[in-house]
Amino acid sequence: MLSASEVESISPGVSIWRLYDPAVKADLYSTALTMGGRTYLIDPIPLACVALAQLAAQSPIAGIVITNENHIRATPDFTGQFPVPVYFHPELSDRVALPSAQPIQDARSFVPGLTAIAIEGAAAGEIALYSDADRGALVVGDALINFEPYGFTFLPAKYCSNPKAMRRSLTQLLDYSLERILFAHGTPIVSDARQRLKMLLEQG
Repeated sequence: MLSASEVESISPGVSIWRLYDPAVKADLYSTALTMGGRTYLIDPIPLACVALAQLAAQSPIAGIVITNENHIRATPDFTGQFPVPVYFHPELSDRVALPSAQPIQDARSFVPGLTAIAIEGAAAGEIALYSDADRGALVVGDALINFEPYGFTFLPAKYCSNPKAMRRSLTQLLDYSLERILFAHGTPIVSDARQRLKMLLEQG
């Protein structure tokens, strides 16, 4: 796979990088969340050496989070450079064969400021990752998308294990303060994210 060439800043402590994947005919997105002087990489796709060095120079890479079975992506390559824990839903324990693998429990802060929230009915091992910094940011795996021609919406039913269960499960995200939502597939929502999500769930 090709490498993304740059990291884009979304807000203080929140960055993304993206890459078009012709195999799935869509852009893939990865997120970096920085808090307390430590950076966590979510669903990392390959990143050019210069850009990765710049990201790591800002604050130490402290961990990697995989949001579902489809998003292991370039995690093995990243752990080769950064010997850090890899966090994921316990359902994926047999699929993430890395020495630093650490399953995380639902709705618990597994590191200070970061909480994993299990989402049923999407891909296997689906979680959303919540950061309480700067009015709240949510990183989702596949359950929510935001790219054309779909716009901001639910993962299409043909890719879900149980679409109705997924939509019910997503309502728990409204319990959190959310200014931003970032996606593994789609352009970030950078303001009023909770209201946008509330409207989507009411329509759905």
